[in-house]
Amino acid sequence: MAAKKTILIFIDWYLPGFKAGGPIQSCANLVSHLKGDFNFKIITRDTDYCETTPYPTVKSNAWNIIDEQTQVYYLSADRMSKKEMQRLINETAFDMAYLNGIFSFSFTIIPLIYLRKLSDKKIIVAARGMLAPGALAIKSLKKQVFLTAARVMKLFNKVTFHATNSEETKDIARVFGNNSHIMIAGNLSKKIDLPSFHPKAKTAGTLKLINIARVAPEKNLKFALEILKGVGANIIFDFYGPVYNKSYFDECMQLISDMPQHIKVSYKEVIPNSEVPQILKNYDAMLMPTLGENFGHIILESLIASCPVIISDQTPWQQLDLDNSGRAIPLNNKDAFIAAIEMFAAADSETHNVFRLGAYQRAKKFVENTDTAAANKALFDMF
Repeated sequence: MAAKKTILIFIDWYLPGFKAGGPIQSCANLVSHLKGDFNFKIITRDTDYCETTPYPTVKSNAWNIIDEQTQVYYLSADRMSKKEMQRLINETAFDMAYLNGIFSFSFTIIPLIYLRKLSDKKIIVAARGMLAPGALAIKSLKKQVFLTAARVMKLFNKVTFHATNSEETKDIARVFGNNSHIMIAGNLSKKIDLPSFHPKAKTAGTLKLINIARVAPEKNLKFALEILKGVGANIIFDFYGPVYNKSYFDECMQLISDMPQHIKVSYKEVIPNSEVPQILKNYDAMLMPTLGENFGHIILESLIASCPVIISDQTPWQQLDLDNSGRAIPLNNKDAFIAAIEMFAAADSETHNVFRLGAYQRAKKFVENTDTAAANKALFDMF
């Protein structure tokens, strides 16, 4: 039997961190699903997103053994250097490298410079939605300058790009050219046993909404608040997540202070991933008119919790109305968002449980699909 190949992963933030959201979850799910086929060594920071205090449960600047197939090296801020990254690459035994993201100086650009010098190592770069038009529109000048320089330097030549869907394939080709080597493998869900579906009581005329995301322009919380101002039903809207952009948060809080009395909005701060499933069960629907998601792990978590979603059409989760799992609405149609919220608010227990069951069944179909895990395995088996 051939020895397992070892994949060396570079990512800005990893478990036990959770504040960076989707990228951590995407990478952790990949490792969870594929560690029976590969060994993983992961290089990351020793702090969570927007934090400066190291994780209390890890040993910094050393390999931490997570299980038989997984080791993580947690770099401290004072050791975050080109020299240290070069040392780690040169001293670590691995067969191929997997880089998460495009724009990270420490965990994409610097590793890529040194990895390209190793002719026997294959390199895979996960775009992680960073080349989508909506993502590129944020800090656009800085990103365009970097991408132009990267093309001139041929920094991403001879890598394989990991796209999670056909739209991302188009995004990569648009930025790096049609000759780019791209493989598609969808994002994986958490490796879980689905809970059973249980009906839930709901009062017609009221709606408990939740939003779990970092407070930043790309998540479009301000737009969600503007939508709610036009809703006539009684609404409770709680939003959770780290504050990434303080000025944006302040603008949101100003909107909240002007809400009509029948719209109650509260900021509930940050919750660890382990608490998300239980919290979602306390709400009737998720409201997240995001500017764009490469996947949207929190959308899937909401569906798993039988919590239907009201989201923008800028995610892979489409045609939600066909199976009663929610609504995916164009961002230029505020009235449609208001109508969707009013519809969910008007629902009594019997009607709302149809939506809850639809959400659960959409999640069950996704989680039980084995094709996605096979595609991800093929991404690394090709070498």
